[in-house]
Amino acid sequence: MDLPIQADDVRCAAERIRPLARRTPVLASDAFDAEAGMRVFFKCENLQRGGAFKIRGASNMILSLPQAARAHGIVTYSSGNHAQAVAIACRHVNAQATIVMPQDAPRSKMEATRAYGAKIVTYDRLTESREQIAESILKETGGTVVPPFDHPMIMAGQGTAALELLEETGPLDALITPVGGGGLLSGSATIAKAIHPDTRVFGAEPEGANDTFLSMAAGQQVTVPHPDTIADGLRSPRPGNLTFPVVCKLVEQIVLVSDDEIRAAVKFLLLRLKILVEPSGAVPVAAALFHKLPPGIRTLGVVISGGNVDFEELVTY
Repeated sequence: MDLPIQADDVRCAAERIRPLARRTPVLASDAFDAEAGMRVFFKCENLQRGGAFKIRGASNMILSLPQAARAHGIVTYSSGNHAQAVAIACRHVNAQATIVMPQDAPRSKMEATRAYGAKIVTYDRLTESREQIAESILKETGGTVVPPFDHPMIMAGQGTAALELLEETGPLDALITPVGGGGLLSGSATIAKAIHPDTRVFGAEPEGANDTFLSMAAGQQVTVPHPDTIADGLRSPRPGNLTFPVVCKLVEQIVLVSDDEIRAAVKFLLLRLKILVEPSGAVPVAAALFHKLPPGIRTLGVVISGGNVDFEELVTY
């Protein structure tokens, strides 16, 4: 089966996004290793520009567009991190960004997106379709949609996080990322398996947003109509049409964590590693901390996807 991206697409993306994406640090913690029972390396995309890995995919696609396409504007839909990434990349190329965001998106993400110069259109995620709203905007403007995950340029860009991690650590027994729509996981799996075929790749999902877990079990895409989790960035109701085949072929297993386990991981990272991580970014951390992975893994790479969290929410943990 031909997959939508290959390792060379990720390597090309790494060169393209250099003007916008930072090379984020890789951290380790003896205290975490003792709790997890393995050596863990954290790729800290919470310290990325815009506070999340999303700038990688967004800039890869937007920087590849011709000027004529940029002139009509860029449209996307996102609960926050992809919204900020698109806004940042559009400001860099002097293009207008219009973002369709749910009314209940974290206030900090919405305010940051607006501060980068984007126009925000809100919707009710329970009764309205963000894709339909975006489509109506595209008909009016003639702009280009930059989707959150289900596009080869987005997937390849997201995979650069894993590329950088493996360049720094060398071979690892396993790699784990959070999974919402699957852009980060599919891109990371593509490059990880190309560099080190023996590396085992896992995805981590919240129990209340387990569409990829259910889809892999069923062998086909399954929709979870209203995902319910504190990990707002992982509430995609269904795996992507392009990302899902990659996940099925290259990812060994999707593991699930509870919201309480996610909160505990956020707290551990803040108190012991002194880094602020949003719930979505803490999902794979929780998987390692609470021993959700199969035995036999001695070294693990974890992509911490982001660090954008409302202070009012954080203090409740």
